[in-house]
Amino acid sequence: MQSTNHILMIRPANFAGNEQTAASNHFQQVTGTGDHIHQQALREFDQLKNSLFAAGITVNVIDDTPQPIKPDAVFPNNWISFHADGAVVLYPMMAPNRRIERRVDILERLSERGYHINNLIDLSLHEAANQFLEGTGSLVLDRVHRMAYACLSPRTDVEVLGEFAQRLDYELVVFNAVDVNQQAIYHTNVLMCVGSRFAVLCVDAINKEERKGVLHALQSTGHEIIDIALQQMQSFAGNMLELQNNRGESIIVASQTAIDSLLPAQRSQLELLGGQLIVASIPTIEQQGGGSVRCMIAEIFLPC
Repeated sequence: MQSTNHILMIRPANFAGNEQTAASNHFQQVTGTGDHIHQQALREFDQLKNSLFAAGITVNVIDDTPQPIKPDAVFPNNWISFHADGAVVLYPMMAPNRRIERRVDILERLSERGYHINNLIDLSLHEAANQFLEGTGSLVLDRVHRMAYACLSPRTDVEVLGEFAQRLDYELVVFNAVDVNQQAIYHTNVLMCVGSRFAVLCVDAINKEERKGVLHALQSTGHEIIDIALQQMQSFAGNMLELQNNRGESIIVASQTAIDSLLPAQRSQLELLGGQLIVASIPTIEQQGGGSVRCMIAEIFLPC
């Protein structure tokens, strides 16, 4: 299945703009640190968590540990992914202070909650060679058709992509993409989202010679394209996620910033193809962290 009812979220202990990631993440607007930023991020986190729970999502919340300090702990999808065959993948992270987000105790706690893990695939050893692949930030997965979309960047290395594809039996669709200022887009999931019946995609961001291949891969697997503009991408309109509620109905999770950027026709198309919208206002997390709601959610497909 493409979407799941089970997710992991990490409640941050020390949220702040991460200076170690800002150079390659042009969505970040690091304006400082301080308890007021952290407290606002906590409020935004709790509001999203509560909205998802109320919508019928099984939300596994695990608290970040106060030490060592992990300013981006709220974005777990970058260091871990969970798969329906019981596999868990750990990923190589570019920023040293993000590597400490990988916590074995989280896997133990999920196992205690009834999730079955039978294969741990650790790609983090690639960090020693300065090769990175930041989870479902770098990868946008079509789990049904086993297609992995990835735009190359300092955080998305082609060799690690190859190992991921080989070990998890995915076909790769690799391309280059830039933002409105012609800077490389740091994560694939800010320019595209793949649901069961649709794909939100910023076509203009993709290298012209590679657009046809990306569009063909999506359309040949039955996805209707919702094309967003570069400025909409900058508002995190590509950073959405399809989930399922406890009745098996599809829902779409997106930020208020993203939804506000959509044209009425785009929103109607999204709701028609993707279902109910769950909208969260998370401006502090978006501006300081440079990621939106999709980045805050690690989907759990493990058998349980």
